[in-house]
Amino acid sequence: MTRDISRRYDDPLDVVWLTTAQRLGMRVERAHDVFASWDGAGTLHIGSRDQLDRDDTLAQMILHEVCHALVEGPDAFGAKDWGLCNHDGRHLPHEHAAQRLQAALADTRGLRRFLAVTTDFRPYYDALPNDPLADGPDPAIPLARAGWERARRGPWAQTLDEALDATAVMARTVAPFADEPSLWRRPD
Repeated sequence: MTRDISRRYDDPLDVVWLTTAQRLGMRVERAHDVFASWDGAGTLHIGSRDQLDRDDTLAQMILHEVCHALVEGPDAFGAKDWGLCNHDGRHLPHEHAAQRLQAALADTRGLRRFLAVTTDFRPYYDALPNDPLADGPDPAIPLARAGWERARRGPWAQTLDEALDATAVMARTVAPFADEPSLWRRPD
């Protein structure tokens, strides 16, 4: 018996965040030679599944790059990697600002751990205070606050809210069914 298979299964979280990226003007392509990179011409390259850490999700990778775009502002949309260089420490406050913004946005839905950054930057993210945008000496704070204003009042606000809402609904739905050490087990 031959079956006509006309549909495919897509991970729901991937569907939400790939569509979110598309609505924000970003085309996402998976790549074997990069972790994450913005080409400045509309394409966000994200490493293939086998290149990412076990706790990496497409959702948090896309959210992180969106946070970079929000921190750097509209002029950076046309610059490779948002105009940042990660080969030395000169743009470290910008990386930290994107992490602060990512935590603040995730906190609006109780998803800070679920949508956490990974790699070498995780210790900074994990050490952020309950209010990652609160006053303090970190030079990343004013940059993150500017990104927050763009995220909450700019043209991307509704799209981001919808993606975060959908992610929170999925997390609450799946958590009772997930076993340790799944990210779904205790989103936050």
